Amino acid sequence: MRYLTAGESHGPRLVAIVEGLPSHLNVDVKKIDEALARRQKGYGRGKRMMIEQDRVEILSGVRHGYTTGAPITFSVVNRDFQSWEKVMSVHPPEDPEAGQRRRTRPRPGHADLSGAIKYAHRDVRDVLERSSARETAMRVVVGALAKQLLETVGMDVVSHVRALGGIVSSVSLEGLSPQEIRERSEASSVRVLDPDIEQAIIHKIDEAKQAGDTLGGIIEVIAYGVPVGLGSHVQWDRKLDAQIAQALMSIQAIKGVAFGDGFELAACPGSEAHDAIFYEQGRGYYRQTNRAGGFEGGMTTGMPIVVQAVMKPIPTLYHPLPSVDLLTKEPGEASVERSDVTAVPAAAVVAEYVLAFELARALLETFPADRLDQLVRYVEDHRRYTEMF
Repeated sequence: MRYLTAGESHGPRLVAIVEGLPSHLNVDVKKIDEALARRQKGYGRGKRMMIEQDRVEILSGVRHGYTTGAPITFSVVNRDFQSWEKVMSVHPPEDPEAGQRRRTRPRPGHADLSGAIKYAHRDVRDVLERSSARETAMRVVVGALAKQLLETVGMDVVSHVRALGGIVSSVSLEGLSPQEIRERSEASSVRVLDPDIEQAIIHKIDEAKQAGDTLGGIIEVIAYGVPVGLGSHVQWDRKLDAQIAQALMSIQAIKGVAFGDGFELAACPGSEAHDAIFYEQGRGYYRQTNRAGGFEGGMTTGMPIVVQAVMKPIPTLYHPLPSVDLLTKEPGEASVERSDVTAVPAAAVVAEYVLAFELARALLETFPADRLDQLVRYVEDHRRYTEMF
């Protein structure tokens, strides 16, 4: 299973094509729209989220509510395009100097300068329009469809914010069901499970906004009901944790990924760093801890997948950093585009759906199936085999 996305931040629409889903999967468009709405929420988001009301349109691959096995094409309209039609037109402008909204001073921390040098652009708009995190809307669409596939075989993926602006949640996930995590994170405007720190985070965001600054944080995504053995140890590029890390790192502004206890393991002796193995008749092999975050040797262990990602503060600052003009080479302040104070809560949602797609892709790689009933049967047989091994 694979997908491609296309479209610019202020272009007419965003699109995605997904290939490789089995036939006869019931596609719930309402759930995809709900996923898009979740991505737009979160305290600290900018005015763009007030303009857009993202809704998905399916153009191919689904008939009468079910996948056919053909490629699926999705589209989401950019409502803000109405104000950018001349700027983002595919046709040459009648007056090249009128209303172009050129950006010639690259923003530190963005793709602006490297992209301009690579593709020989003197207007970084030709870079920033595609490198914008607006692109993640289509990854949410694709992941929301993948999540519906995972649900058919008993898998679930949830997310929350572990830290924002240096304020860290101390809530343990132990004893919390996926539904409880989902409900508590959805009830929070900053997607934290700890209500005691929510107001402190909101105050921190308000302070950053007043100062023209931005904030980063740490997000956590958890997948439940994962079968043993997705991924493989036999080649470096088949290790599923590595593939997930790459996918999460591709989300705009993500600068680090860790599984389970992650970087904390560096300070532990080996006796406290691994998950002991036990066996019980009728249950099979199991672990009492999950320090590895659901992976050993690039393969799933059957424990929940727990992965954290670090999001840096958004590089677009309303008190901009120094930069250099691409045309004149004169020093000046970086260009300013409309942006958020923080997008950490939204990034948690995006990461949730990115992980869902990677798990769905690995599932279909391990259990190739042209039809949904085949896939369900294969996974059920595998679970029984695992319990009896």
